[in-house]
Amino acid sequence: MRLSATRLSRRLSHRLGFRRDWYLVIISVVIGLMMAVIATAFIAPLRWADQIGENLADNPLFWLLLLLAPAVGGLLVGLVRKMINAPAIGPGITTVIYSVRRKRGWLSMKVGIQQWINSSLTILSGGSAGAEGPIATIGGAIGSTGSRLLHGNSQATTTLLGCGAAAGISAVFNAPIAGIFFVMEILLRDFSLRTFTPIVISSVVAAAATQGILHDQAIFDIGLSFARNEGQFHISLLPLYLMLGVLCGIASIGFIRGLEFTTRFFESLNVPSIVKPAIGGLLLGMLGLGWMLSTGIDSIPNFYGNGYPIITDMLQPEQYENLETGKLLDGSGWLALFMLATLVLKLVGTCLTLGSGGAGGMFAPSLLMGASIGGAVGIGVDAMGWLPNGTPAQFALVGMAAVVAATTHAPLTAILIVYELTRSYEVIMPLMFAAIVSTLISRWLCRDSIYSAKLRAIGLHTGSMGDLTILRKLTVSDLAIQQAMTVGTNDSAATMLRLSERHGASDFAVTDDDAHYVGLVTSEDLKAALVYREAIPLLQVNELQRSNLPTLAMDESLDLVLEKFSRCDSDALAVLDVDDHSKILGLVTRSELMRRYQSALDRDE
Repeated sequence: MRLSATRLSRRLSHRLGFRRDWYLVIISVVIGLMMAVIATAFIAPLRWADQIGENLADNPLFWLLLLLAPAVGGLLVGLVRKMINAPAIGPGITTVIYSVRRKRGWLSMKVGIQQWINSSLTILSGGSAGAEGPIATIGGAIGSTGSRLLHGNSQATTTLLGCGAAAGISAVFNAPIAGIFFVMEILLRDFSLRTFTPIVISSVVAAAATQGILHDQAIFDIGLSFARNEGQFHISLLPLYLMLGVLCGIASIGFIRGLEFTTRFFESLNVPSIVKPAIGGLLLGMLGLGWMLSTGIDSIPNFYGNGYPIITDMLQPEQYENLETGKLLDGSGWLALFMLATLVLKLVGTCLTLGSGGAGGMFAPSLLMGASIGGAVGIGVDAMGWLPNGTPAQFALVGMAAVVAATTHAPLTAILIVYELTRSYEVIMPLMFAAIVSTLISRWLCRDSIYSAKLRAIGLHTGSMGDLTILRKLTVSDLAIQQAMTVGTNDSAATMLRLSERHGASDFAVTDDDAHYVGLVTSEDLKAALVYREAIPLLQVNELQRSNLPTLAMDESLDLVLEKFSRCDSDALAVLDVDDHSKILGLVTRSELMRRYQSALDRDE
C-alpha cells in the first residue's frame, strides 16, 4: 500500500512537471511566510518616515536638514558598502538578473543584507528611490541561499530565487499577481510549469500573510469618486491615450539615458567610491533647497523619497475638478506646470541618487513620473473639452503604467502592478493600450531597458526569446567534452596529418614547449592544407594554428558559448581550466552544443 502511494505521488509530480523537485512547493510556502515578516520589518521604517516628515517643516533648521540629509545618507551608504563589500553589478534588480543569467541563480546573502541597509538609509534620508528593487533582491538572496543549503541544483536555485523575489514584491506592494509576473517577465523569462507553480504559491502566501499582519489593502487609495464614471471609456479616446503613451515612452527614454549618463559621470570621478553617494546626495539636497526657496513650500519636496503620498494625491479626482460640476478647479494650469516640474525633478533626483551609488528601486520613481505626465496631460485634455465624462486622475493612473512599462520593457508587469496598486478596473483598457504604445516607443528608440543597459555595458545580452533560458541554465560542464588531441607549435604539419589519419581527429589543440595552450588548428585549416598536399612536408603547425579563437571555461553558460561560436567559423573551441588558463581540459564542438540544447528542449529543463 505504501509502495503504491509512493508510486502514485511520483507519477503525479511527474505529470505536474516537478519530477524530483516536488519539495520546491513546500519551500516556496516557507519563503512566502518569511518574506511577509521581512517585508513588514523592511517597510515599517519607511512608513514611519512618511509620517514624521510632515512635522519637520516647523523646525527652524528644516532648510539645513533638507540640504544635508541626503548627503549624510549617501555617506552612510558608502560606508556600509565598503564594510559589507557584497558582489553587486549595479542597482538591486540588475544584480539579480545577472545572477540568473551568469551565475545559475547564485546570489550571495551579503547582497541582500547590503541592499536592505543601504536602501533604507537612502530612502529614509530623502534619496529618490523605491522599495521594490531592494525587497526583490532580499527575497532573491534568501531563496538562492536556501537552495544552496538544501543542495539544490541550478534549476531549483533559480526557481527559489524567483520565489523570494516574487514574495518580496507581493508583500511590499500587496500585489501577488504583479509579483509573479515581475519575476517571470523581467527576472527569469521562464513560464514553464515547474518554475511557475512554486513562484505563484510563494507570492500568494506572502501577500496573504502580509495582509494578516498589516491589514492593508491597495497602496494607493483612489477613493470612491474615482470610479464614478465606470464604463465611460470609448474608442474616441484612443488618440488621447495614444498621445499619452508616446509622451510616456519619450520620458522613459530620458530616464534611461539620464541614469546611464549620471552613472558614467560618477564612475569617472576621481574621488573615493565611498563618498560618491554622498556627492549625489548633496546635489539632490541642493536641488531640494532650491525648490523650497523658489516655491516657498516648506515641506519635503515631492521628488524626495519614494513619492507614494504624492502619487496618492495625484490619483484623487477632487485635486483637479469640482466633483459636483465636473469643471476644472481654478489654478489647474499652475497644477499642470507643478506636475511637469515634479516629473523633471524626480527624473533628475533619481538619476543623482542611483547614478552616484545610492540603493533603491526604480518602480516608485517611474510611477511618480508617470502620474505627473498623465495628470498634466489630463488637465490639458479636460481644459479643451475632450474629456466630458472622465477625470485627469484617470490619465495619471494610465501614465503610471505607461512609464513603468517603457522603462522596464515589461508591459504585462506594469499593467498588473498598477492595477493591483489601485484596484481600479475602470481604466484597464486604456491602461493596457498606453502601456503597449509606450513600450513600443521605448524599444524603438532605445533597445535597452532601465535594467538591461548596465548589463549590456558589461557584455551581457539579455535577449528576448524564452528558449534562451534553457541555454542560460546550462554550462560547459553539462556538455560531453572531447579529449583534445595536442600537437606542439613547432611540430611539422606532416606529424599532425599522421595523427589525424591514425586517430580520426580533425581539430588539434596547439601547445608551446611548456605544454601551455597557444591556439587551435581546426578541421577547416587542415582541409585547406590538404589542397596543397605536396607542401605539407615544408609546413609547421605554427603556420596553420589560429591563436585568435575564443576559449571556454567550465562554468560558462551555454548562451555565451553559442555567442562565441557565432563569432568564429570554427567547429570546435578549447576548454581551459578556470584557475590555470594555459591548461587544456578538452574541446567542445558545435554539434555537441546543439545536441545538448535539443535534449534540454525535449526534457523541458
